[in-house]
Amino acid sequence: MSKTFIIAELSANHNGSKQVALDSIRAAKAAGADAIKIQTYTADTLTLNCDKPDFRLGKGLWEGETFYTLYQKAYTPWEWHEEVFHVAKEEGLICFSTPFDKTAVDFLETLDNPIYKIASFEITDIPLIQYIASKHKPVILSTGIAMEEDIQLALDTLHAGGCTDITLLKCTSAYPAPIEDANLLTIPDMKQRFGCKVGLSDHTEGYTVPMAAVALGAEVVEKHFIIDRSIGGPDSAFSMEADEFKLMVENIRKVEAALGSVSYPTDPSKIKGREFCRSLYVAEDIKAGEVITEENVRSVRPGYGLHPKYLSDLIGRKVKCDLKVGDRMSWEVVE
Repeated sequence: MSKTFIIAELSANHNGSKQVALDSIRAAKAAGADAIKIQTYTADTLTLNCDKPDFRLGKGLWEGETFYTLYQKAYTPWEWHEEVFHVAKEEGLICFSTPFDKTAVDFLETLDNPIYKIASFEITDIPLIQYIASKHKPVILSTGIAMEEDIQLALDTLHAGGCTDITLLKCTSAYPAPIEDANLLTIPDMKQRFGCKVGLSDHTEGYTVPMAAVALGAEVVEKHFIIDRSIGGPDSAFSMEADEFKLMVENIRKVEAALGSVSYPTDPSKIKGREFCRSLYVAEDIKAGEVITEENVRSVRPGYGLHPKYLSDLIGRKVKCDLKVGDRMSWEVVE
């Protein structure tokens, strides 16, 4: 199978420090990531500066925040982007972003952003999806809050705009996400149902879910990455530190190796351990002209004799020559 594309999601895990952002990129590379992903927005491009009940967050990690104050804390300053892309390139990582409005797309185009990620909460923003499609870049689309019709509409919009390289990510939009809500069997179903590449955007703790997702056909795994959870920040509680991320990558690579390829061997001599299967051997001395019975010919280990499927064909027939216990049965000794 092809190598899983593993994305370290930086999100808000710079906690307002450009140096932490740059150090995180280097740490993600050392941990085995293939790509680093950031988010391109400001509080004003995402929401309104308003604290009416509609704009205030309820129970959870961000209880008591308004959308505006949360996004003010979490955003990655646009003036950092050029250096972030540059350092990622130096490290040999693909760097790309999630834009949240058209101005972010325009800005990312000036940086030659190679892939566009569409966040699950933006899957219904059809004007934004149309604009992203017009750039004819690969698109990764999260489906966390989406109904089937939302996914289909987003895909139809991307296809209509000329976008052909699309990956759907199974995502549970809870932070952190309970493992029992992962519903990973959706991954192979999405691949068949929508006819595109599939992957996982994961908010569960640990790396069990990403490993299982790869076994089920995920070609992309995205996981929030933080250099040190103790620095805090809006996403720190459900993000992986470098050593944890490294273990995830190593275990995903083991899963890939274990998956291998579809293989049904056709040459018995090339199958390791084939000699330990059963075959037909002489179990009692037999004189020439005597009849083969279930007592004097048996199916036993090892597997160098005649195939056991022929036992019923041999019973009742006579042998041409004397046979000793342990002789391999073959058609040449049968009358």
